[in-house]
Amino acid sequence: MAAENPMESLQEQATCPICLEYFKDPVIIDCGHNFCRDCIKECWERPDTAASCPQCRETVEQGNLRSNRQLANMVAIAKQLNLQAAKGAGERVCEEHQEALKLFCEKDQTPICLVCYLSPTHRAHKVVPMEEAAQEYKVGNCFQV
Repeated sequence: MAAENPMESLQEQATCPICLEYFKDPVIIDCGHNFCRDCIKECWERPDTAASCPQCRETVEQGNLRSNRQLANMVAIAKQLNLQAAKGAGERVCEEHQEALKLFCEKDQTPICLVCYLSPTHRAHKVVPMEEAAQEYKVGNCFQV
């Protein structure tokens, strides 16, 4: 664990190493690593063949995906804690990822979180920090008055 902040450490442990989002339907594979069920299936693509773990490269059987309910419960707790912390700090939060809305997508004209920015939906869009977008909006409104 690289993070010194316990909240950051918890978030790191609740994050899928493939999609970099909170685990969705987490599964554990033979080597002991965890992934979202859809992420690992997409990563392996061909069913019924031996494949390697994306983290440690150990050869594992593809069909041996076991649900990890304990990790799913921990992810739910991490999301709640993150949401409470953001609300306590007066920040607006992304409904999908429970992360602070710190960026502004200029194409969609909407605030987004860092996870949204890294997702395929916004990856190619021009994104600026919220403070910068707010300044541009204030300046733009001054000229229109």
